[in-house]
Formats: sequence, structure tokens, C-alpha cells
Amino acid sequence: VQLVESGGGVVQAGGSLRLSCAAPRSIFSIMAWYRQAPGKQRQLLALITSGGITNYADSVKGRFTISRDNAKNTVYLQMNSLKPEDTAVYYCKAEPSTWGQGTQVTVSS
Repeated sequence: VQLVESGGGVVQAGGSLRLSCAAPRSIFSIMAWYRQAPGKQRQLLALITSGGITNYADSVKGRFTISRDNAKNTVYLQMNSLKPEDTAVYYCKAEPSTWGQGTQVTVSS
């Protein structure tokens, strides 16, 4: 299974982006978004179950929203009120161990 992320880019602080993660077939029960900034460990940001239950890291709670469209085999990450410290490569993951290639998000101050 190959996951393909899209939607990254450069945005000013306070702006928004929506990331998408497309799978070639029915997506897994638990899907998640991670990010990795230079010199830092990969960090879990949000996850969503097949039933729509979500969980968020404290650092993004209230600003980021994970959602899924099972009919389109796609998971989304809506990111609002972006900060320069949100700059990272963002990865989609189908638990337990299938990763996308990542998409760069850069937030300028």
C-alpha cells in the first residue's frame, strides 16, 4: 500500500493549510499524521479511527483537525493558526507501519 501526501507549501504565520493523504484502496482502521522538524524526532500529531474517534497532541489541539473520507480513501489534516514552529515535513501513516513520503510545510514569520 502506498500513501501519497499533498497540500504542503509555504504559508505565513497565522495562515492555514490542508494536507491530504490518499491511499490506493480502502484505508486502514487507524490513520495518523506525524511531523519531523530538522534535528528532531518524528512526532505524532493526530490520529483517527475508522469510526471517527480522534486524538491530538497538546501542541496542535485546537488548531489542527484530522478527518477522513472513507469513500475517497483519503485522510485530511486541516491546520489553522500556523506558527513558525510548525515548520516540518508532515507524514501520513496507516497504522501500524505504512508511511507516506512526506510533504514539506514551511511557516514564515
